[in-house]
Amino acid sequence: MVAGARGLLALLLVVSAPLRLQAGELGDGCGHIVTYQDSGTMTSKNYPGTYPNHTVCEKTIRVPKGKRLILRLGDLDIESQTCASDYLLFTTNSDQYGPYCGSMSVPKELLLNTNEVTIRFESGSHISGRGFLLTYASSDHPDLITCLERANHYLKPEYSKFCPAGCRDIAGDISGNLVDGYRDTSVLCKAAIHAGIIADELGGQISVLQLKGISRYEGILANGVLSKDGSLSDKRFLFTSDGCSRSLSLEPDTQIRTTWQWVSEMGEQLHWSPGQAQLQDQDLSWASGDSSKNRKQREWLETDLGEKKKITGIMTTGSTQSNFNFYVKSFVMKFKNSNSKWRTYKGIANNKEKVFQGNSNFRDPVRNNFIPPIVARYVRVVPQTWHQRIALNVELFGCPITQDNDSLVWRKTSPNTVSSTKREDEIITSSIPSEEIPTGINVTTVVIPLVLLALLVAGMGIFAALRKRKKKGNPYGSAQAQKTDCWKQIKYPFARHQSAEFTISYDNEKEVTQKLDLITSDMAG
Repeated sequence: MVAGARGLLALLLVVSAPLRLQAGELGDGCGHIVTYQDSGTMTSKNYPGTYPNHTVCEKTIRVPKGKRLILRLGDLDIESQTCASDYLLFTTNSDQYGPYCGSMSVPKELLLNTNEVTIRFESGSHISGRGFLLTYASSDHPDLITCLERANHYLKPEYSKFCPAGCRDIAGDISGNLVDGYRDTSVLCKAAIHAGIIADELGGQISVLQLKGISRYEGILANGVLSKDGSLSDKRFLFTSDGCSRSLSLEPDTQIRTTWQWVSEMGEQLHWSPGQAQLQDQDLSWASGDSSKNRKQREWLETDLGEKKKITGIMTTGSTQSNFNFYVKSFVMKFKNSNSKWRTYKGIANNKEKVFQGNSNFRDPVRNNFIPPIVARYVRVVPQTWHQRIALNVELFGCPITQDNDSLVWRKTSPNTVSSTKREDEIITSSIPSEEIPTGINVTTVVIPLVLLALLVAGMGIFAALRKRKKKGNPYGSAQAQKTDCWKQIKYPFARHQSAEFTISYDNEKEVTQKLDLITSDMAG
């Protein structure tokens, strides 16, 4: 009797397994979704491959109250022509947009009268179709683009656009690097993440300068994005930035030390000392004295910059020696100032310890940017995973703290205040630029004697009379002479809400109306 009951139960489990599997697939039509406070990216499952049969994806997205929601469709490829079983639909409290499918005319952009919308994508039985890709943002960003736009879709030599959060993992190639620029066939938002101009979790404003192309574009892994080598092109583009990206590792006050020094290996007189950890050195790198992966104490490589500085990025390699295949695969960053405790760098979106992607071989450099930047005198690279043995060459990028760039630093704020009252080494988690007076700048009241004031007024009158005699013209020289270099045009490259003073806008911009290059699954692989 017991044996018969067990057999019946086993039979029921076998019969119900396909039903449970089918039920698990229902409602699983959503693919890549990244959302932040005022922007995001969303796709159907498997995009840009074929979306699955008999699935439903439903997601409500919203931006801050008081803002209107902008939806921008980068791609819509749904097999159905009637929208009976396969469609994309947008619903608000008062309006409905769609359903959309097949070859019908679909608006590229929707400006809603609300801050919230429910997106529903449903599929029946079909053979082909990529599904959809859309981005959204608040009405603060009317220049929103999708993750698919390439630089060669735009004609103007200079322009500014807003990239949504979540473009890093969308299919699309880039070629080039931050220094030399990117091939004009590269997708813009992924290239901006690669360059460290914006963070994938946040999105942000980008300003682009198009220049003449070069014969070859050298690729590099940076910020989780692999840039491929590229061939000759007519045009390339650069991102404008604040210029805070020079090497800090070779400055006179810089000192490097470690927990361990490995002096010899198998009888060979090899010195893997911390003094050799600078990326510019061609000799052996620094390597740890212990290769065990199960120890309690973590080794680290520490850099003393001599004074507090703004650190915007780091580049690492492994041993650089083919006969010693050592490299660090992932690491975290710690930092502090002279009289403070060590703090761990955290992600701005989730406030959790951020683990950076390191090297995948002993030779090729990998770059990571800190958005927001680290402001500290001492920084430590703490390896988390490695191949065979910890080995590092390191180069830090950034600039000194000055009155001009102090406002670029984001401070951690309480919910009821904008400016920071926290300690100088507080981990940075807010996207609101600080308005406080930079440390070390004394504000004083200047009293001008009445006699001196009278002389100044008289002098200004004489100066004004002399100016009238001069010929009319531009007293400041040509427009070309006034133009700053492309790395210094924007003071606040990381600010989420820039004031009108620092926003570059272009009226009547003529964009290329050609259809976006759609990326197939074969190209994505």
